[in-house]
Amino acid sequence: MDPSDEARQLENTAKEEVLSAKSLEDLEAVRVKYLGRKGLLTGLLRKLGEAKPEERKELGKLLNVAKSALTADIDARKAALKGARDERSLLEESLDITLPGRTSAIGGLHPTIKMMREIMEVFLGMGFTSVEGPEIETEYNNFDALNTPDWHPSRDEQDSFYVADGFVLRTHTSPGQIRVMKSQPPPVRVIVPGRCHRRDTPDASHVISFYQVEGLYVDYEVSMADLKGTLAAFAREIFGTETRVRFRPHFFPFTEPSAELDISCLVCGGGGCRLCKDSGWVEVLGCGMVHPSVFRHVGYDPRGVTGFAFGMGVERLAMLKYGIENMKVLYDNDLRFLRQFRT
Repeated sequence: MDPSDEARQLENTAKEEVLSAKSLEDLEAVRVKYLGRKGLLTGLLRKLGEAKPEERKELGKLLNVAKSALTADIDARKAALKGARDERSLLEESLDITLPGRTSAIGGLHPTIKMMREIMEVFLGMGFTSVEGPEIETEYNNFDALNTPDWHPSRDEQDSFYVADGFVLRTHTSPGQIRVMKSQPPPVRVIVPGRCHRRDTPDASHVISFYQVEGLYVDYEVSMADLKGTLAAFAREIFGTETRVRFRPHFFPFTEPSAELDISCLVCGGGGCRLCKDSGWVEVLGCGMVHPSVFRHVGYDPRGVTGFAFGMGVERLAMLKYGIENMKVLYDNDLRFLRQFRT
């Protein structure tokens, strides 16, 4: 076949294949077939030197025109295929603005955290400062400095979690009070919220990990009357102004005298029911005047300073305020239960 006729036929065939390409991949295959290093049109250009001298100029011009035309056809087809692909992509990814919007679920505070914030708000309003301590405490801060003797049951391994020699998961947040008193002279007025750990058998009123808020007020003329007034005001702020309070003698190693604070039953109002075991009263927290031995451990002079301390279980107060009968439900993570407290 005449080289000129072969070039024209090759150009027409290549043009048909370019127009029939359905994807960018197919088009690239056509380009490589004709214009690649081993392509058919490239091969004819390389054989140009074999043509007769009188035909070489005309054949070279014809092949270059064919190459330019084929390149232009490929570029045009590539632009068309890219446009079609982009249009399909836009249609697939477009948003239907006529559809109703998808609302995001709004979370809420866990009832335990909600109760703890309410407790802290009351005491912060009374002038207390909130401090935090580590959950892994020294035995000294957790027991010795709080006047807890070696033989006390709470120091046994069946009651406390020991993590290393001399260290324990704190059983209450009172060690935070020790840390504060060691770091500054009186006056001290702090609350210490946080999580505690004890080897309790889980039941309706006990869990292994729980939250407490402990409080401490130390100055030079602090009395039992200050303790009673502070906690009575707190109880009425949390449970209502009609709430009645009473203090019962009790024992704690770190306070003397010690007491339990009771409030009038929130269900029967003091008449007697299942919640208060027909007594009309419900126990809320423990408290007392700071023991002189505690002051000596932190370097305070017990002959000059006095103070009171108190501690409460946050879950217990939440159960009383929200009418929860079993502490376990607070940590079951049942959203049907937790949504009741979302505000």
